[in-house]
Amino acid sequence: MLANVVAYLAIVVLMVGCNGKQAPADDQSGIDDADSAMVTSANTEQGLVSQPGLGESAIDFVARVEAEGIALAKELDAAFWVRATHITPDTATIAAKAGERGLAFESRVVEQAKQYRDTITDPVTDRAIELMLRGSSAPAPNDSALQAELSQIMTDMEGQYGAGKYCNAQGECRELQELETILAKSRDYDELLDVWRGWRQVSPPYRAQYQRFVEIANSGARDVGYDNLAELWQGGYDMDSASFVEESRRLWRQVEPFYEQLHCYVRDKLSDTYGAEKVPATGPIPAHLLGNMWSQSWENIYDLVEPYAGVSSLDVTAALVDQGYDELQMTEAAEGFFTSLGLPELPDSFYRNSMIKKPRDRNVVCHASAWDIGNGDDPRIKQCVEVNEEHFETLHHELGHIYYYLMYKDQPTVFKGGAHDGFHEAIGDTVTLSMTPAYLKARGLIDAADESYEATINKQMKIALTKIAFLPFGKMIDEWRWQVFSGEIAPADYNASWWKLRQAYQGIAPPIARSEADFDAGAKYHIPGNTPYTRYFLSFIMQFQFHQALCASAGYEGPLHECSIYGNKVAGKKLGDMLSLGQSQPWPEAMQAMTGQRGMDGSAIIDYFAPLNSWLKDKNQGLQCGW
Repeated sequence: MLANVVAYLAIVVLMVGCNGKQAPADDQSGIDDADSAMVTSANTEQGLVSQPGLGESAIDFVARVEAEGIALAKELDAAFWVRATHITPDTATIAAKAGERGLAFESRVVEQAKQYRDTITDPVTDRAIELMLRGSSAPAPNDSALQAELSQIMTDMEGQYGAGKYCNAQGECRELQELETILAKSRDYDELLDVWRGWRQVSPPYRAQYQRFVEIANSGARDVGYDNLAELWQGGYDMDSASFVEESRRLWRQVEPFYEQLHCYVRDKLSDTYGAEKVPATGPIPAHLLGNMWSQSWENIYDLVEPYAGVSSLDVTAALVDQGYDELQMTEAAEGFFTSLGLPELPDSFYRNSMIKKPRDRNVVCHASAWDIGNGDDPRIKQCVEVNEEHFETLHHELGHIYYYLMYKDQPTVFKGGAHDGFHEAIGDTVTLSMTPAYLKARGLIDAADESYEATINKQMKIALTKIAFLPFGKMIDEWRWQVFSGEIAPADYNASWWKLRQAYQGIAPPIARSEADFDAGAKYHIPGNTPYTRYFLSFIMQFQFHQALCASAGYEGPLHECSIYGNKVAGKKLGDMLSLGQSQPWPEAMQAMTGQRGMDGSAIIDYFAPLNSWLKDKNQGLQCGW
């Protein structure tokens, strides 16, 4: 993902930050090209935004900042792309200096925009000023030394994470992808524990930097009119901070009972596998046994919890391998879903400039991300693609970002972003809900489309292990950060509070004792990368809401989980029309355009998973659910 300054520039010049950063769980946004004349205008003595002219109108201010931001964006895009795809001390220096310039740009733009806060001009200009004043996910203080320090800290933390590895007692050193593979495939309790513990040795070295980051970013938030960074993050949803906090918690309450049923069933099956002494029948699940480094999705333990053994196993990974798919073919297949809806083909530059395979000769940030470079003319993804089902779905997620970029390409640059950041995350995942057995059979990835009751329960279990298991994790990360930013969680309690929230929301616990010498939150990319995470929680709610609406527009009648919009141009037009709005309107307008509703709603999840929810309640009879 891009550094957070790009997230800000994306607001001023292009889009709101997520992905600035967008990835699958995240994202990256880049920024438009500009000619050399614009570069000159951006390079003022103060480093970035020229002084406002006497009597400069709000309209003229927005136009000037847009031009200067586009020029600076060219430099930042290059610096951060190279840093993410070639990690060295030299690229760290380049990225840090570029980030410093961007933070100074941000600080001066927000300061100048304040004079137009209460100016009423026209709807386009008024919304542009509003978006500028929201700032970025890491606003810079009005102090050049603090701007430089913030940029350096952000670059250092992301670089340390990207270069992280664990060397075991035998001297075998593995990077994150290799460690994740062990967690996904091994069923050896002690090996899983070693890998889980090993990766968490990466993050303590930057715990003190993170504490300093919070101090500086909070100062920046105060400079733009917020009490702290939590209030700024919560205020980016066209509603006040308190209302958004309650709205996000309301959405979680809608789906929490279903998650508790899934947790109860999975815990019982893990107890069968590892023994009741390691996984008791009550209480939280040990965090290293769920097939994922962060216990955020559980699809890799499907074989341990499969409801009906061998019934329509939907082994997409085996099909991809057997049919000789490589990284390029998987990407082209994901593109094919979007073009089947009537959306445009990707530009040739996408395949020429993207990084879709991990280079053998250098360290890179493998965390998947989408980048909007060149005003939609040079969109890219960065992903170390592996030939498996998880990465196949991640490609669909990242291309969801790319198609958002392409469809709002003709908006004024200040409106090139998702209606809110959860929209950007939801699009690709909405498409994956149409990857039904019938669709997979049509693409030749399974032999038969078994639609029996047993097959339905198996497929729904597999999806729930990814999407329902994720919901509390997606919710709690920013609950932790909101409390860190507000001071409710003190630095001395970072780790204890992290695990308190993980147990409260997810019902999981660390498999070994943890202390404040650890920094387990920092072992997840989005903490050192400073990517707000509530967007992912919201996207996992909204993708089912979107899917329901698109199926209705396609004229589908039947169980929601059996619907696929693949090849339906009517649904594709509705999707494309919503994407083309960008962030030109408050998000309820975009939601209404897509779904006919003005609010976010989790009820489509309950509708979609009705068969599995009923099945789980039956199977869990006699068990003590909860933790």
